[in-house]
Amino acid sequence: MNEIEIAQISCGSEYTGVQNEIESAAERVGAKIIFPDIDLEEVESAEAKFGLRVTSPDLKLMIARAIAVALGHTTADAVFIGTCFRCAEGAIVRNELRRYIHEKSGLPVISYSYTERTTADTLLTRMEALTTVAKRRSLLAREHQTGLTAGIDSGSTTTKAVVMRDDEVLGFGWVSSIDVLKSAEKAFSTALSESGVKREEIQAMGVTGYGRFLLGKELKADLVQEEITVNSKGAVYLADRQKGRATVIDVGGMDNKAISVQDGIPGIFTMGGICAGASGRFLEMTAKRLGVEITELGKLALAGDASAISMNSYCIVFGIQSLVNSLSKGARHEDVAAAACLSVAEQVYEQQLQEVEVREPIIMVGGTSLIEGLPHAMRELLQTDVIVPPHSQLIGAVGSALLASGFIEE
Repeated sequence: MNEIEIAQISCGSEYTGVQNEIESAAERVGAKIIFPDIDLEEVESAEAKFGLRVTSPDLKLMIARAIAVALGHTTADAVFIGTCFRCAEGAIVRNELRRYIHEKSGLPVISYSYTERTTADTLLTRMEALTTVAKRRSLLAREHQTGLTAGIDSGSTTTKAVVMRDDEVLGFGWVSSIDVLKSAEKAFSTALSESGVKREEIQAMGVTGYGRFLLGKELKADLVQEEITVNSKGAVYLADRQKGRATVIDVGGMDNKAISVQDGIPGIFTMGGICAGASGRFLEMTAKRLGVEITELGKLALAGDASAISMNSYCIVFGIQSLVNSLSKGARHEDVAAAACLSVAEQVYEQQLQEVEVREPIIMVGGTSLIEGLPHAMRELLQTDVIVPPHSQLIGAVGSALLASGFIEE
């Protein structure tokens, strides 16, 4: 396949100084940034065609370029939409264009609000996911795991490994992430031991997560893949929702992911968050302050009333301060736990779910999905059912093992 072309539809990337970072991230994953060619007449008529009036000339240019992409007037394989973090008008345009382009063209789309500190490393996973969807649709469409494969997810807080044979998880390992290689080795050894399988019997291996590049090189993995495509595929696979639409939510230890999926393939996705107050790390700190294990926090939250507590976790420091203040006034531990779970759910809704097309069913995955209070809070917030599939905490490892089976020679 020829070099992947990513159409950039943006405002402010030159002024914030991040244009070189965007192009560098694309280049590192073997892709090329292109800008849709349009004329002045198309810019002037763009607002009327799209039905949205804006004051900024650069946003008018964004709309015109988006129309060109949606109508198939470019050679783009994927789309990157970006605006400045501080621009409210830009955020509205970004969200509207994201939906419009994906609905009209079916191209994978990622939207992002950048600051002056945005780097190529920050954008790398997003660009890698866009490229993967464009290049490997046939692999991502895979519905069954075959043969004997392994998957390792080197996450920011935990490392997970699974061994699978013909759609069955034979064994898994789950350890804290300390040293990338040592943690992976420990998790993988545990998975092999539980499976009763020897290392040399593994036919193919896939790796994902923050440590994927180091692991991929060290273990000579067949598949080295970013978390967005792997997690979305693993989620719909475990939830038995590989056909049709779904929305995957993964609240991680450092960042969150929201992915709109169609037939097992991600179309619109976002990752990140303003602060760790919206992540699993905040729930870990809440559990510690309440003197319970993180595994007990969910049951505690189910017995509580979140409305009894005023919680601010947009900043993890202020969130913990709210928690401490509530406890000092005699608040029940159950209510504090419920408020913490609701606070994280609200932030995922406000920061991530506004950036994707939310499609039922909602599938929650990752270690935090086992904290019962969090899926419960998300159900209450969205007023819809939320699925937590079996082995949801192993989602990246399972997705890696599933996709790696596509590399086994027939």
